[in-house]
Amino acid sequence: MKKTGKGTFVPRAISAVVLTMAALHASSAAARDDGHSHGHDREGNGTVRHVLLISFDGLHEQDVARCVASNACPNLALLAKSGATYTNAYTPGLSDSFPGLAALVTGGSPKTTGLFYDVSYDRTLYAPSDTNCTGKQGWNVVFDETAGIDAENGGALVHLDGGGAFNPQAIPHAKIDGVCKPVYPHDYLKTNTVFEVVRQGLPNVPTAWADKHAWGYDWLNGPSGAGVDDLARTEINSIDPKTNTNYTDVYTHTETFDDLHVQGLINQIDGKNSTGDKSPGVPAIFGADFQTLSVAQKATVASGGGYLDASFTPGPQVSAAIAYIDASLGRIVNELKQRGLYRSTAIIVTSKHGQSPTDHTKLVKNGDTLTKLLEANDYLDPAGKFGQNATASGNLNDGTGLVGTGFVQTDDVGLVWLRDQNQLEQVVRTLKDNLSCNAPGICADGPMAYLLYGRRVGAVFGDPKEGRTPDIVVQPNPGVIYTSSTAKDEEHGGNAPDDSHLALVVYVPGARQAGRTVDDRVLTTQVAPTILRLLGLDPQRLSSVARERTRSLPGFEEDGF
Repeated sequence: MKKTGKGTFVPRAISAVVLTMAALHASSAAARDDGHSHGHDREGNGTVRHVLLISFDGLHEQDVARCVASNACPNLALLAKSGATYTNAYTPGLSDSFPGLAALVTGGSPKTTGLFYDVSYDRTLYAPSDTNCTGKQGWNVVFDETAGIDAENGGALVHLDGGGAFNPQAIPHAKIDGVCKPVYPHDYLKTNTVFEVVRQGLPNVPTAWADKHAWGYDWLNGPSGAGVDDLARTEINSIDPKTNTNYTDVYTHTETFDDLHVQGLINQIDGKNSTGDKSPGVPAIFGADFQTLSVAQKATVASGGGYLDASFTPGPQVSAAIAYIDASLGRIVNELKQRGLYRSTAIIVTSKHGQSPTDHTKLVKNGDTLTKLLEANDYLDPAGKFGQNATASGNLNDGTGLVGTGFVQTDDVGLVWLRDQNQLEQVVRTLKDNLSCNAPGICADGPMAYLLYGRRVGAVFGDPKEGRTPDIVVQPNPGVIYTSSTAKDEEHGGNAPDDSHLALVVYVPGARQAGRTVDDRVLTTQVAPTILRLLGLDPQRLSSVARERTRSLPGFEEDGF
């Protein structure tokens, strides 16, 4: 592969694309070729009319380098050979699925998106049952698999679509301009998305996405609530009637779930919607999340999951999962070629997050020592009665969780919302006195561990006094997972190197970038403005891009809008 520095490839090809996109997309649907109305686009000559974004969750840059070199991912290798590979792409500070995907589709970090985790806390919100907003404030927000109505009153997740509606017990309230209103996931997001910008700028062309939770990912619609025309309602934690288990029990079962997303993308390439029962035309922007690799990475090393060494040598499950996602990519690209769309579709392959630790010798699972330390010192309820840890029924998201209690969210990072923000200095002192891995220590005594609080957390993530930002972010030593569970040997969510260093391969038809490797350090937030540039739209229409001054990826930074 050829190597290049910042901004040195695709000069004339991309400039031509950028300067002509707006005019091309401004024409009426009748004036466009059949690709937008019936799904049969003629081969173009470098004109980008569609952008396909794929997140293979857990895919590290090192995974791509290894599998390309060993010919273990021939389809991804072909895409890289025709495009650009970014070897130093990172998430913006946190690597859970919510902030990871938000970075890709908003151009923003948690500081402007307000998304820290799918389970978080907001001091300004009222309980779902408090429809008049007259009670206490401070709600533990949970927008995961229990956001679908199947989970109401602790019900079983028996439907693939989560039951077909929101679980009302999962929807908190906020007082806005003196009126008490429900806060759906799209209301919870503090910024707009590429889907909204595309819908506004290209009103005759659909948008689409598919993810792992049917209702929690409603935030992709953005504050308008209508950014994604075809948001697939697929729930990975729903019960598969064929096995009576959900789709995460073993990676081969997850393949069954991910196949739904492959078929949905194929349907959309054919001009249909994800379920194949309507024909709105090929989306301008579309894509999907895939979970098979993530499940294989998390599986215990003893069972064949994870990696064999610090060099990212895949274990049996990860090796098979990489083969699966590569074959899936091949099916999708082949359909683009069959339908004459390959030379008018930009393809971005990346990941919301990595997985940590890939080096099994670094794994430390001493239990949730961070939460225990906070409870033991009465910074949170000593009996664990805070947030939705203390619902009346014991079922998560049944609307009976405690209000105004503070909260802590842990896996390989710790996010702490204090019950009493006036105790910040005291809490920090306690944490600093217990940084070691010896009980009751929190395993944050290494050179890559840190505590963020006060001005530092405000600079990176926003002011905790505004309600959403954690008071303290604890990044433990790489390899630490705050759990004693025997089911997983890897996790994500934090800012350890294995969490944050991701794969990023970008193919743009007509661009003179074939086989290039870009070594500049980039953030995944830079994907969103790049998508809009490719479609001839102004990246500054994304509020997070404007506020955080997010630049397009190197090679896509030309002005002229």
